[in-house]
Amino acid sequence: MTTLTTTDPRTGATSATDIEPTDAAGVAALAQAAASAFTELRSRPRAWRAGLLRALADGLEADRASLVGAALAETGLPEARLNGELSRSAFQFRLFADAVDEGGYLEAVIDHAGDTPLGPGPDVRRMLVPIGPVAVFGASNFPFAFSVVGGDTASALAAGCPVVIKAHSSHLVTSQRSFDSLSRTASAYGAPAGTLGIVYGQQAGSQLVADPRITAVGFTGSLSTGKILQSIIDERETPIPFYGELSSLNPLVITPGAAAERTAAIGEGLFTSVTGSAGQLCTKPGVAFVPVGAAGDALVADVVARATDAAAQTLLNSRIHGAFDEIRTRLIAEGGARSLVAPRAGEDGFSLTPAVLEIDAKDVTPAVAEEAFGPLVVVMRYSTVSEVRDALQAVPHSLTATIHSASDESAVRGELTDAARDLVGRIVYDGYPTGVRVSWGMNHGGPWPATNTQHTSVGVTAIRRFLRPLAWQDAPVDVLPDELRDGPVDVPRRVDGVLRLAGS
Repeated sequence: MTTLTTTDPRTGATSATDIEPTDAAGVAALAQAAASAFTELRSRPRAWRAGLLRALADGLEADRASLVGAALAETGLPEARLNGELSRSAFQFRLFADAVDEGGYLEAVIDHAGDTPLGPGPDVRRMLVPIGPVAVFGASNFPFAFSVVGGDTASALAAGCPVVIKAHSSHLVTSQRSFDSLSRTASAYGAPAGTLGIVYGQQAGSQLVADPRITAVGFTGSLSTGKILQSIIDERETPIPFYGELSSLNPLVITPGAAAERTAAIGEGLFTSVTGSAGQLCTKPGVAFVPVGAAGDALVADVVARATDAAAQTLLNSRIHGAFDEIRTRLIAEGGARSLVAPRAGEDGFSLTPAVLEIDAKDVTPAVAEEAFGPLVVVMRYSTVSEVRDALQAVPHSLTATIHSASDESAVRGELTDAARDLVGRIVYDGYPTGVRVSWGMNHGGPWPATNTQHTSVGVTAIRRFLRPLAWQDAPVDVLPDELRDGPVDVPRRVDGVLRLAGS
């Protein structure tokens, strides 16, 4: 069988790997192994599962040099960024381990039998249980944090679900080494065979989603590919949840007061946020609303100067590199934007410099509100908040919105918050949306097409995607999970309507 190749985006050079595309029989075997592992994995106690997650984190850090080295050659991302991302992946595994130990994610409830206003009631006990084998698709722009060793894998394992990963074609060797690290550690820890699996090749990814033993899919990627995967799910005999993070423009609004107070600081921050990781972040602000007038002019001039002087940055692959100027040209020709800074191709590989476009907010249509994956921002000049509100209706719903305002602009800040709250999953104030904190409180999701789910893909509550509720009615004590038995337990739960903390 022909082996797959990998390309260094810094040079454009392609080289062979020892990785073969996974055939249909291989996909089926991995799905069956995951289904077999699920029976055992879901019965392991929470303490065992938390220990597995911590061991996986330790294994990643032990393999750091090999993993980062592979990612450097396949993504062109800076070494500091890749080291930080791998640290984030290890942190995520440990954070989910803490959540598993704490047990609140189970949402355990006990309603004892007894009289109710509606008559005698049965004993009902409920908590969340793992959903089954999960397919996880690696993302091109996050070779660690949203790929083989990313949050989807960590949260699914934390829930008690086996994971079969589809490696991204842009970083095959990184994916292979990442999987090897996880697989070795899991095996040494005593995880059942089939707890982790990996497939390679586009066709294998489609077959994985279609396999009846897969019970959920986690995906971070383009809207077009997400729609293809959803169509495969729609053809299954049994539909399953598709948790896709797909497309986001992340509008950023600068008020007149903020533009006047912090012209240079906002110009620098906006430019850094737009061009960080070559603009290939899902939370990059793709459109920025800037007020008309002297302060707004100065802010735009600052961004233009920075973009004009910027060096070329490497994009992840040839497809992204080729699509970048196609989309930029379309935003001008069909969307009516004006070019303030045109990109220049770099001398080596898939590299280019940033681009800046401008349009009057009153002229904004959906044609100028297309995501351009890379270092590009469309500056939308506005005179009134109503112009911003109207233009936001043409911008697809997003992961984030950002509002920069002055301390004495509470009224306009409130208006902008009201305009944004139904359009996004996170509102940022006087900061920048790039850089997503991994925490209990984070929400990384938004209305369609940002995602197609009401859940986050970052933070502890991402585990909820891979769990389902199960109730036991009048159950003998011997069939109940430990967390639902009477007496003190190590998880918080609601007993007869009263919330009780662990130990009671």
